[in-house]
Amino acid sequence: MEIKDMPYSVSIVVPIYNEEGNVQALHEEIMKVCEKAAYKYEIIFVNDGSSDRTDEICRILKPLKYIKLRKNFGQTAAMDVGIKASKYDYIVTLDGDRQNDPADIPQMLDYLLENKLDVVSGWRKNRKDTWIKKFTSRGANFLRGILVKDGIHDSGCSLKVYKKECFAEMNLYGEQHRFIPALLRIKGFEVGEIVVNHRPRTAGVTKYNWRRTIKGFVDMVSVWFWNKYAVRPLHMMGAAGMLSLVAGAICGLWSIVIFILGYEMSDNIILPLLTIFFIIIGLLLFIFGLMSEILVKTYYGVHIDKPYSVKEIIENE
Repeated sequence: MEIKDMPYSVSIVVPIYNEEGNVQALHEEIMKVCEKAAYKYEIIFVNDGSSDRTDEICRILKPLKYIKLRKNFGQTAAMDVGIKASKYDYIVTLDGDRQNDPADIPQMLDYLLENKLDVVSGWRKNRKDTWIKKFTSRGANFLRGILVKDGIHDSGCSLKVYKKECFAEMNLYGEQHRFIPALLRIKGFEVGEIVVNHRPRTAGVTKYNWRRTIKGFVDMVSVWFWNKYAVRPLHMMGAAGMLSLVAGAICGLWSIVIFILGYEMSDNIILPLLTIFFIIIGLLLFIFGLMSEILVKTYYGVHIDKPYSVKEIIENE
């Protein structure tokens, strides 16, 4: 049997927030793609605290697993809820604004299996967005290439395909949905990318703003740190502490030389002060590094609370 003819069992996860003009049409598109490809599938819509008619519309869509959050917790939290509610072998995520094209799902699934990958990320090579959104995205991609180095051109594209096992031990926070491929690559999963269609928004308004950009950058730094020092924070803190202690020792020795040569210490008071400063900073960095090591061990050893609350789950067959 050829790979393209193999039956897939697929969970389609869509976070939605104030998308009353898109959810019904998107549901129909997803359903048509899955039925045409003869997938065993489930569609999961996660309502992230919408204040328009999104809730009303979703309640009558079939087939649909509809999850309503108590308030707006953000796209990452909504995606985490949907992923954890998924039951099939492959998980597909996409935005609720219909800019991602469900018709790309079959080729992404085939590409994943043909290349023995764990993740396939969509690349919106020809984006249909405003110039400011494109500019911000390119800037973020440039910084991500320096800090994260996940080998992905367009990590911000929500259209992605995963093997379910990718999320066996993962909780998402902040704006980390953008960096899932990087987080999975850190864990040793194989990540690939394929060009996908990107469509202009035809209903509703964009949810992206400067706050999400700042949050995304902060999470990018977090991913960088996690990649470099997640299991060895003392290496970074200890190295910085050692440099500070060396600087303190140099200042201290120079202070002693000045004293021996008979210079007035009152004219060179800055050197003793720098000696004390660098030594204290060095010791604090070592202590902070040791505490970070303990926290990392605690992190890996205990259950982590989820940053969201589900109000209800409705399954329309």
